[in-house]
Amino acid sequence: MKRWIAFPRSEGESSRQAHAALPENTYERELGKEGFFGPATHMYHRRPPTGWESFEGPIRPRAFDAGKLSGFGPGPLDARELMGNASVSIRFWRCDANMDHLVRNSDGDELLFVHAGCGQLFCDYGHLSVGEGDYVILPRGTMWRLEIEQPMSLLMVEATNDSYRLPDKGLLGPHAIFDPAALETPHIDEAFKAQQGDTPWQVRVKRGKQVSLIGYPFNPLDAVGWKGDLAPVRLNWRDIRPLMSHRYHLPPSAHTTFLAGRFVICTFVPRPFETDPDALKVPFFHNNDDYDELIFYHQGKFFSRDNIHPGMMTLHPCGFTHGPHPKALANMLTQSAEATEEVAVMIDTRDALEVREELEPVEWAGYVDSWKG
Repeated sequence: MKRWIAFPRSEGESSRQAHAALPENTYERELGKEGFFGPATHMYHRRPPTGWESFEGPIRPRAFDAGKLSGFGPGPLDARELMGNASVSIRFWRCDANMDHLVRNSDGDELLFVHAGCGQLFCDYGHLSVGEGDYVILPRGTMWRLEIEQPMSLLMVEATNDSYRLPDKGLLGPHAIFDPAALETPHIDEAFKAQQGDTPWQVRVKRGKQVSLIGYPFNPLDAVGWKGDLAPVRLNWRDIRPLMSHRYHLPPSAHTTFLAGRFVICTFVPRPFETDPDALKVPFFHNNDDYDELIFYHQGKFFSRDNIHPGMMTLHPCGFTHGPHPKALANMLTQSAEATEEVAVMIDTRDALEVREELEPVEWAGYVDSWKG
C-alpha cells in the first residue's frame, strides 16, 4: 500500500462534488496521481485551461492519420511501428492477402484490434473468425496466421516482456463491463483440421526486434486438442457494457478493458449522456501527469474532439492540461443527442511514448492550435 500525503481541503470557490455543480462561470481541472486512482485536487478556473496562445516543445499535443500510411509488408512482423517505449510497441498493419507463413512474437503478448476487414485466424490453439471491432490477445510465443476475406487493417499493441491481464472490477463484481464468458477462445474445428497437412511452412519468430526463420516440412498447427487456462481470447467492442452514471462523468479509467504492467487499454463505446442538469457532459480538463495518453479513433462521431475522423490517433504527453475542444466545451452542460456515438481505443502509458519518424508525414501539424476555436 502506498502511504500518500493526503489531507483533503477546500479553498475559495469550489464544488462539493467533482464534475458536477461547478461554481458559476468556472471550468474544472483535475490534477491527479496514478491516472485517476490516486489522490487528486480539482481546480476551478475563470477561463478554459486549454486556452493557450502558443505551444512549443516536445510535449505538444499531436495528431496523426494512420489511414494515410502506405507501404505495408506481407506479414505482421512487417507492421509499421508508430510509437513505443521499453514496455510497449504500437504498430499498424494493413493486409489484403492470405499470410503464406506463420509468425511468433517472443518479445511479449500481442494485442490485435481489427479496425477494418475480416478473416480467419489460425494458431496453435485452433481457429477463430475475426472481424471489425475485435480485440484478439495472443499470448507470447503463440504461432498464428491470417486468411483474409476482406482487406484488414489492424492496430497492434505489444506488451513488451509482459502479459495482458483483466482489471480489478472491485465492488462491481466480475461480470461488469463484460462478462468473462464473452471471451471466445479458438476452436479445434473442421476448418482448423482442414488446414493441417504435409505442405512445408515457415515460422518467423521475433525476439529482441530480430527475426529468426524456422522451416517445417509440415504445418506445425497440428494440435488435436488442448486444456488449460492460457489461450488467445477474442472480445468485440460490442460485447462491452460501459459503466455509466447519470449524475457524474466517469473518468477514463472506468473504461479499462485490459492492462499490462506499465500501460492500460481502455475502450470508449456508445453510452447515454449524463442527465443530471448539474453534471458535466464532456470529459473534464485534467493533468494526467503519470501517463502519456494515446487514443485511436475507430468509428463514429467523437464528441470531445473537432476535425477527427476514424483511423486517426491523438497523442497527449503528460505535462500539460488537456480536455475538450471548443465546440465540445459549448455542450459542457447540455447535449443535443441522448448518447455518444464514438468507438475509440485509448492506450495510457506510464513511460513516455517515442513517436517514430515514419509517422511524421501523416501528422496534422495544426492539432496543437485546434483548441483556439
